[in-house]
Amino acid sequence: MSLTRSELREKIMIILYQYDLMTNNKVKCNIDSLIKDNIAIENDFVKDIVYGVITNTKALDEIANSKMIDWNISRIDKTGAAILRLAIYELKYTDTPEVVVINEAVELAKKYSDESVRKIINAVLDKIIKE
Repeated sequence: MSLTRSELREKIMIILYQYDLMTNNKVKCNIDSLIKDNIAIENDFVKDIVYGVITNTKALDEIANSKMIDWNISRIDKTGAAILRLAIYELKYTDTPEVVVINEAVELAKKYSDESVRKIINAVLDKIIKE
């Protein structure tokens, strides 16, 4: 059974969340194992995005932080940060349409974060696409 891109993005967000938790708690983790634990079949979209976000986290965080006033990505809950990094990565490094990226990020935020984080994610992404 194949998953939709929306379902794959949710899996990516979960993997990024787990990776963030593990590395912040200095728990050794293998990215490929995290991916396999979350998605049964090999998927290049998932692998490319996960590795891309992890490789570019510092740059993604700098972009996010530059768009926030009196906030930064470290103050957002870990799921919100994962969603924001995923969305910024897709905007900057893929050809996914902007409207799709924002919609997917907001839908994930509705499911996993509170309203204030959803609003921050929406505002940051809106500022990025207006540049």
